[in-house]
Amino acid sequence: MAGRKRSNIPTPLTRGRIRFEVWRRTRKVGARIPDRLWALAVKLADAHGLSRTASALKLDYNAVKKRVNSRGSDSALVSPAFIEISPPTLAASGECVVEFEHGSGASMRVHLRGCDAPDLVALSRSFWSGE
Repeated sequence: MAGRKRSNIPTPLTRGRIRFEVWRRTRKVGARIPDRLWALAVKLADAHGLSRTASALKLDYNAVKKRVNSRGSDSALVSPAFIEISPPTLAASGECVVEFEHGSGASMRVHLRGCDAPDLVALSRSFWSGE
C-alpha cells in the first residue's frame, strides 16, 4: 500500500503556502499572523485536514486546531436566519417593554403604557436594516 507523496500537495494548499511564505518574507520581526491568513488556514483545514494544512503552511498543529475549534463557538459570526416576534400581550397593568439589541452594539427599548401595541414587525425591520 503506497502512502501519499508529500510533493502531491493540492493546489489550494500550495497557494496558501505561497501566501504564508510571502507574509513571512515581508513581515516585521515579532509580527503576529494576520487574521486574514488565519481565516485562510481554517478554511484550508476544513477542506484538507488539520495535520496536512499545518504541515503545508508550516504552522503549529495545535494553533490551527485552536482556531478551527474556536470558530465553531463564536456566535457573533452566526446570524439567525429567522427571528419570530410574537405580538405582546399587555399585562393587567397595561404596560409592555420591548428591547432590541444588534450585534454592532445598537439597542432600542420601547415602553408601551396604556395604548395599543405598534406594528412591531415594521419597527423591528427598521431597526435591523439601520434605517
